[in-house]
Amino acid sequence: MAEIDPLQTHDYNAGQLDQALAFLKRTRDELRTLRKVRVFRDRLLVIDVNGDAFEVRGLGYPDRDVVAVLDVLNTAYKRDAIHQPADAEYKEFKTGRRYAWAADRVM
Repeated sequence: MAEIDPLQTHDYNAGQLDQALAFLKRTRDELRTLRKVRVFRDRLLVIDVNGDAFEVRGLGYPDRDVVAVLDVLNTAYKRDAIHQPADAEYKEFKTGRRYAWAADRVM
């Protein structure tokens, strides 16, 4: 599979989740509809429908803060399995998770 060159990158440092989230918010307008997220051991690549991407280096699936980033990107993933080691080079998830109407209502 061909390597995707990201349009922009951010170097994540432990404990600086706010800066990574600000980067994602700022660069989000440069991409089309998000399609998928590839989570490597040491980085995270966000890809849109056109194949354009941006990357957060230094944050991977073993890190605790990856959960917050995946939630902000509306990624469909299993919280209890995200930190487990992968046999492949990366874990790939679709974005655009939606909640059913009135799913939080109590009947």
